[in-house]
Amino acid sequence: MDDEFWISELTDDDVPAVVALCRAALDLPEDAAEAAEIVSRLRDTAGTEGWSGGIRRITGFIALRPAEGPGRGRIIGVVLGSVSHRDASVGHIDLIAVHPQERRRGVGRALVARVEGALAGLGAGDVVIAGNAPYYAWPGIDVRCTPAVCAAMALGFEQDQPAWNMTANLTDPVAEPPVPEGVTVRRATAEDVPALVDFALTTFGAGWAGEITHSVGRERAGCHVAFDKTGGILGFAAYGSSRPSWFGPMGTAPAARGLGIGNLLLRRCLADQRTDGHDSVQIGWVGPLSFYSKAVAARVERVFLPYRKQL
Repeated sequence: MDDEFWISELTDDDVPAVVALCRAALDLPEDAAEAAEIVSRLRDTAGTEGWSGGIRRITGFIALRPAEGPGRGRIIGVVLGSVSHRDASVGHIDLIAVHPQERRRGVGRALVARVEGALAGLGAGDVVIAGNAPYYAWPGIDVRCTPAVCAAMALGFEQDQPAWNMTANLTDPVAEPPVPEGVTVRRATAEDVPALVDFALTTFGAGWAGEITHSVGRERAGCHVAFDKTGGILGFAAYGSSRPSWFGPMGTAPAARGLGIGNLLLRRCLADQRTDGHDSVQIGWVGPLSFYSKAVAARVERVFLPYRKQL
């Protein structure tokens, strides 16, 4: 503790105040609007068993100033970190936010130092400012958040390969192409999850299983699936797993590509999100740029810079 603020471990009782802080502190309006979902997604997955067999472990701290009157103090900053079940040697800084009136006073530096120590205690040798898929809010630091980029560099982090989102405009109704002959498309239910996870693991690897699981049966989220005549899965598309306004992941079986299944699944998800009140959607952490550009005229818009440092 110093004369101005101190760092304390984040508790469940602090979450409402942390959400309020993030609404004020996240620099981009689209992020501030989803502060509650971001904090929930990053915290609620603690202890989740990954499909690779490991356990997701999280840590979090808040910075406080003395309150005027009784109380624990006024929250002026927060940091959340985690260790992925996929690589226990890498710690992630998932969220850091400092109230605009409290910046340039050492709050962010103190929070980062505390979470780095906690991640090292959990076995991490490196720390990254990057999305800890499948439970993340950003792939890295948005390039428009200049103060955050400068802070990462000042704290000794080195930039890694950029990642990007694409934006799909939902102002107009989403037209749906015909369903290919012999194909059935419907919304996924909880009963479909084991088969979907097996399909994702077999076809694409371990990265998407958690996102599929957390898109089915949740409010403001969903997943659509395409089946062949025998009930075999041909492809899926999900949305809302990380944030309500984000689409993904999506995958089609190699043998079924070229039939228009991916386009159909994508459009069904976007139609759901439009119904939910979104006039645009972020296609998160995109790989196939040309597919989304051609399918729904999506454009690259948000670019993120991941950062890494050895502890």
